[in-house]
Amino acid sequence: MASVKLPDGKQLEIEPGKKARDVAEKIGKRLARDAVVAKLDGRLIDLDAPLDGGGDFEVVTGDSSEGLEVLRHSTAHAMAQAIVELYPGSKLTLGPPIENGFFYDIEVAGRLTDEDLPRIEERMREIVARDLPIEREEVSKAEAEDFYVDNPYKTEIVEALEDGEITVYKQGDFFDLCRGPHVPSTGRLGAFKLQNIAGAYWRGDEKNP
Repeated sequence: MASVKLPDGKQLEIEPGKKARDVAEKIGKRLARDAVVAKLDGRLIDLDAPLDGGGDFEVVTGDSSEGLEVLRHSTAHAMAQAIVELYPGSKLTLGPPIENGFFYDIEVAGRLTDEDLPRIEERMREIVARDLPIEREEVSKAEAEDFYVDNPYKTEIVEALEDGEITVYKQGDFFDLCRGPHVPSTGRLGAFKLQNIAGAYWRGDEKNP
């Protein structure tokens, strides 16, 4: 039986198959409720990640800098999902969290303006209300290439990766190439406000679309 070491030095034995969320609940119900991800041996992991090997364990909540970054990242995915639902055929590129929020570069048929933001926000709120489980899945390079056969931006990213290091995150019918981690479900996302829409070139190169 493996064990995890908590920040206070306490050791907890864990049964095979137990996940980060199980340990969080064992530590305390309130802590588990506030958890967004966890940390194992200094590495951020999903709450659904197994802990079979044990190690130094810490629960990460949304009021920490690391937890806030995860919340922003997951909110970026919700925004991308909203745009894909509202504007079919949209092609995702990259959407990381940043110091004061998040962004996602997306190729959309037609032209979006700031007047479209309320509609996108409303769809994001609907996605949050659905409380969709956010699930991590490891895929082969060939599978990832099939996923993005019609998306040259993601295809370029996949081509630079190796088998064994490619993961996607799914929420409902939406999926995105991503290393994570993410909150366990869209219902965990809180308040957000979309500020503006701006044009961008792929990879910052004006020769690209």
